[in-house]
Amino acid sequence: MSTATITLSNAQIQRSPRHTATIYLKEIKYEFLKNLRLRLYTASVLSFPIMFYILFGVVLHSNQTIGATRVPTYLIATYGTWGVMGASLFGTAAGLASDRGLGWLQVKRASPMPPFAYFVAKVVVGMAFSAIVVLALFALGVTLGGVRMPFFDFARLFGTLVLGSVPFSAMGLALGYFAGPNSAPPTINLIYLPMSFCSGLWMPIMFLPKIVQKFALAMPPYHLAQLALGVVGAGTRESVATHWGGLIAFTMICMGIARIGFQRDQEKMYG
Repeated sequence: MSTATITLSNAQIQRSPRHTATIYLKEIKYEFLKNLRLRLYTASVLSFPIMFYILFGVVLHSNQTIGATRVPTYLIATYGTWGVMGASLFGTAAGLASDRGLGWLQVKRASPMPPFAYFVAKVVVGMAFSAIVVLALFALGVTLGGVRMPFFDFARLFGTLVLGSVPFSAMGLALGYFAGPNSAPPTINLIYLPMSFCSGLWMPIMFLPKIVQKFALAMPPYHLAQLALGVVGAGTRESVATHWGGLIAFTMICMGIARIGFQRDQEKMYG
């Protein structure tokens, strides 16, 4: 029996909603454990935002302000955006490219698992690691940086950043379908690092050259950072709807590209 026939048979399996939910939850659980055990991924995702925040938000500029906002508070929003990007992109793009190279997606397709469980798990785990990064920055900000905000503002900032990881997970899925296992990490860095700088995540956007500030308006990290900065009282004059609209449009474009990559892989495997 061919793989295509096995896949067709599995598609006809009737599952109860409870059984389907259990499969999704297990896929999310094992995807999370897999990433947690990848020490290079876990260490890089957590250490870089934390290290930069301690250096620039606590050690060097803890008593300075950007506008009316203290630097430790400002950097929670921008480094939080940076950390969310890294957790989402490397967790989805590098993982997907590796699974494609190993033929793991063919095994998944031939199994009784719902076809979207794999991709939902990637996005949810990206959100989970994003939440860990944001909570770590909160802890550092409160204990070492002297950050003081109402609990409601902390909750809003947390929700904004974690929800804002979804567009970058979508971007990771798009990259993962067009990058190979070995080329995925450098490809991610070639996009991730310049985009972070030009969006004002390492240096406040008002200190960047005018041409870069204009270019930043087309970048999703800029929009997420401005939403986060708006919570701490340091956002720009653009409306919240403009920023969310930009992120939603970017997500839809990336999902469309990922779908093209998915269909291309299916044609290669099954004709």
